[in-house]
Amino acid sequence: MTYYADHQPTSGLRAPRAALDSDAPRLDLGGDWRFRLLPEADGPVEFATPAYDDTGWDTLPVPAHWPLHGHGAPAYTNVVYPFPLDPPHPPTDNPTGDYRCVFDLPADWAGEDVVLRFDGVDSCARVWLNGAELGMFTGSRLPAEFDVGALLRSGRNVLAVRVHQWSAGSYLEDQDMWWLPGIFRPVTLLVRPTGGLDDVFVHADFDHTTGLGTLRVDTPVPATVAVPGLGLAAVPTGAPVTVPVRPWSAENPTLYDATVTSSGETVRLRIGFRTVSIVDGVLLVNGEPLHLRGVNRHEFHPDHGRALPVETMREDVLLMKRHNINAVRTSHYPPHPAFLDLCDEYGLWVIDECDLETHGFTFVGWRNNPSADESWRESYLDRMRRTVERDKNHPSIVLWSLGNESHTGSNLAAMADWTRDRDPSRPVHYEGDADCAYVDVHSRMYATHEETERFSHGPLPFVQCEYAHAMGNGPGGLAEYVALFDENPGCAGGFVWEWIDHGLRHPVHEFAYGGDYDEPVHDGNFVIDGLLFPDRTPSPGLLDVHKAYEPVAFAFTGDQVTITPKRGDLSRLRFEWTLPDGSTGTLRVPPGGGGAALPEWPAFTGETWLTVRAVLSVDTPWAPAGHEVAWAQHLLAAAPDVPTTPTSVRPQRTDEGISFGPAEFDRRGQLTTFAGIPVGAPRLDLWRAPTDNDRGARLHETWSAVGLHRLTHRLDAVDVGDTLVTRVRVAPAGTDRGVRVTYEWTPVGDGLLLGVHLEPEGDWPEPVARIAVCLTLPPELDRVRWYGPGPGESYPDTGFANRVGTFESTVDELATPYVRPQENGRRGEVRHATVTDATGRGLRITGLPRFGLGLTRWTPAVLDAARHRVELTPGSTVELSLDAGHQGIGTASCGPGTLPSYELFLREQTFSVLLEQA
Repeated sequence: MTYYADHQPTSGLRAPRAALDSDAPRLDLGGDWRFRLLPEADGPVEFATPAYDDTGWDTLPVPAHWPLHGHGAPAYTNVVYPFPLDPPHPPTDNPTGDYRCVFDLPADWAGEDVVLRFDGVDSCARVWLNGAELGMFTGSRLPAEFDVGALLRSGRNVLAVRVHQWSAGSYLEDQDMWWLPGIFRPVTLLVRPTGGLDDVFVHADFDHTTGLGTLRVDTPVPATVAVPGLGLAAVPTGAPVTVPVRPWSAENPTLYDATVTSSGETVRLRIGFRTVSIVDGVLLVNGEPLHLRGVNRHEFHPDHGRALPVETMREDVLLMKRHNINAVRTSHYPPHPAFLDLCDEYGLWVIDECDLETHGFTFVGWRNNPSADESWRESYLDRMRRTVERDKNHPSIVLWSLGNESHTGSNLAAMADWTRDRDPSRPVHYEGDADCAYVDVHSRMYATHEETERFSHGPLPFVQCEYAHAMGNGPGGLAEYVALFDENPGCAGGFVWEWIDHGLRHPVHEFAYGGDYDEPVHDGNFVIDGLLFPDRTPSPGLLDVHKAYEPVAFAFTGDQVTITPKRGDLSRLRFEWTLPDGSTGTLRVPPGGGGAALPEWPAFTGETWLTVRAVLSVDTPWAPAGHEVAWAQHLLAAAPDVPTTPTSVRPQRTDEGISFGPAEFDRRGQLTTFAGIPVGAPRLDLWRAPTDNDRGARLHETWSAVGLHRLTHRLDAVDVGDTLVTRVRVAPAGTDRGVRVTYEWTPVGDGLLLGVHLEPEGDWPEPVARIAVCLTLPPELDRVRWYGPGPGESYPDTGFANRVGTFESTVDELATPYVRPQENGRRGEVRHATVTDATGRGLRITGLPRFGLGLTRWTPAVLDAARHRVELTPGSTVELSLDAGHQGIGTASCGPGTLPSYELFLREQTFSVLLEQA
C-alpha cells in the first residue's frame, strides 16, 4: 500500500511537543518556492535530487494554497466527500504539487542539531532534504517536525516536498470548508542546542478561595523558571511553587511573563493562572460559572484561504472582543498557533478542536466510518496528541474537543482517555457522543430553545457547540437563546455558527461559493454562513450578537435604573445617559452594580426615549475609552395618536379618472400620482425573496406551492363617495384560496389615509412571508429619513441591535449586501418615514401606529433569481413596501425554524398608513 493511501498517519517525525518561543536560532523558509502540479500522485521523484533542473517550473508562495494561484481550482462541500467512499484509498486523479526550496545554511549553524518544522500542509506530504528522504505525514492542520541536522550542508541546501491533495487522511478531514491543498502554514528550521528544552509543560492552577496560584513547569532536562512579576527566580522545574496571583479570565486576561532556562536554551512563556472544574453539573473556571458567549471560527481569508496573515488574526480577535464575543471554538481543527497567543493576550475562552471530521459517512449510514475501525486508531490518537502537545500551555484553552461530526466509536473513546491522562486539568468535549459515555460535558448543535432549557438541567454541563446559524439574513431567535444561557447556570453557553462568510474573491462573481468553479459535487452557498461578510465587514447578525452578548443588564423602574454585571465587573465601565435633544450626563453606579438614580426630566412632547450606555472608562488593549459595551432604552413619553379626523375633501371624477386631494387615480380607482409624483397603485404582497433560512425550513417550497410569488389581482368594484374604495380579489392561479382586499382612501389633513382590509377566503394554514402593500416610485426618489429602530435592517426576530431614533439613508445604502441575494433591508416598527429626491420632493408615510418599511431598486422576483450581487440590475423604479407583518427569520438554514411567536399567518385584519406630501 502506498504511503498516501495508508492508515499510518506519519513516518519519520519527531515526537509532538509544545509550540515554544525560544532564543535558539531559527530560519523562516517562507517565500517563493519552485512549483509544478501533477495530475496524479505517483510521478517520478527525481525532482528531490539537489541537482535537478527546475528552471522550467512555476513559482508559488509558501505559505499558500495552490488553487488560489492559478493551479487547479477550489472546491466546496459541506458533508459529501468529493471522491468515492472507499477508505483508505484516495482517487487516482489526485492533484499533486511538487515543491523545491533552495536555501543557504547560516554559517554558524554547522554541526548543530536542527529541526525542520511544518505547521500546516494539506493533506499529505512526503519530504526530502538534499536528496535524502525524511518521511511523510498527514494531518493538515497539525505540526510535523523532522530531525535534519545531519543532512544539512554549509551553503546551498535543497528541500523538496511532494504534497498530495487526497490521501487516507482526507477521510478524516471532511470539515465543511473549501478543499484547498498546499503548504499553507509556515515552514521553519529550528536549531536544537545541546541541553536545550525540547518541550515545556506549564501547570498553573488558581485557588479562588485563597487567591493563590500554584505553578509547576515540567521539562525533559533540568531547568529553572523565573517569573519576575511574581518575584520568582531560579525555581527548579518539576517543583511546585504557590504564590498570590491574579487569575486569568477572558474578562481579565492576566499574563505573567516567564522564562524557562536550561543549560542550552531559554524559552519565553506567558503564564495565566486558572482552574477549570465541574461541580454539580456546572462548568466553572476559577470557581465561577463559565459563560461562553462564543462563535465558531474557521480560518479564512477571501484571497488567501486558510493561509491567514497574523495581522488578520489580530483584527478578528479585536472585532470579537469589540462585539462582546468572549469565546471561540476552533472549528474544526487547531488554528495557527499565533491565534491562540492572541486569545491568551486579549482574553477569549477557547475550545481547541482536533483536526477530525468524517461527516460524509452519514450518507452510507456510517458504514466503514473510521471512528469505529481499529485500523484507524493510531491516526486518531496521533491527531489528538499533536493537538494537545502543541497547545497545552495556553491558558485560554478550557476544553479539548475530539473533533466534529464523526459519529461514535472506540477510536474517539481512546482519544478521550489519552487526553485525560495527559492533561487532566481540562474537560473533554465532543458533540457526537450523545450518550456522554466518554466526554465531560454534554454538547449539542442546533438544539431548539425548548431542548436548550431541558438540557441545561442535566447531570453534565451543557454546551451549544453550534447554534444560531448565521447564513444570509439572520440568525433569528438569537436573543431568546442567550436569555436561556443567562437563566441556566447548567448551560455554559454556546457558539454561533460561524465567524465569516467563506466567499473567495472571484473575477466575475465578486465572491464565489460552491459551484462557481464548476465542481461536479458541491454544497452551493452553504459556505456563506458567517457574521462577517468575506471582506470582514460586520453583518447585521454580528451587531445582534454584540447586543445579545452584552455583559451588563439594565432594568428600569420608576426614577432609577438597576445595572447588573452578567460577566466580570463594572470597574472599567462608565454609564452615560442621552436624550434625543442631545442632552447627556453620567450615572453613579456602585462598583458591583445596583440602582442608579435618573435625573428629573421636564415634560416631553412626542415620543421620547432615554438611552443609557455602558462605555469603557479607560483604554483597553482591544478598544479605546468610550467604546460602547452595552446599552438600553427606556420610554419616557409615548407618541400622541395620529389625527385621523376626515376633512371635507371629496374624490371628483374627471375626464382622465378621479382626482382626490393630492392624488390622481385612473378610472379604475388605481393610484397614478401623489403630489404630482408618479406612484403605482398599492398591491397586496404575501411573498418575499426567500432567505437562506426560508430555504432551510422549506418555506420557499410551501410558498411556491401555494403560489404566493405569482398572485393575480382582480378589480371587483370602485366606489366613489365620501371616500374612494376599491375592492380587489387577490389569488394565485390554480387554487380557490384567495384574499378579499379593500383599499379605502380617506382625506385626513393635507393627505390621504390608506386603509387596507383583508378577508382571507379558504384555509390558510401555512405562514405567509409578509402582509404588505407595495407601490412603485420614480427612481429619483432615492433618499429616506425615518423615525423608528435603526440604523440597520430588522425583522420580527432580528435587528434588536437597533435603537429608536431618527435615521437617514439612500435607497442603495438600505440594502444589506448578502453574498447570495435574498430578502434584506427592511426597517421594522417605523413610526413615520419620508422618501424624497435630491430637492426634498417626495412622500411622507405615517403608520397607525407602525409599519415595516422596504425600499429597493429591484423586485423580490429579481432578488430571488440572482445567485450573486453582481447579477442585480437596478430597475426603472424604486419599489416601496409597507408591511403590517413579516414572517420571522429563524435559523433553519441549519437549525430550528422561526419561533412560533414570530410566525405570520393570514387572518382578517385592517391596517392603515397616512400618505402626505413631503
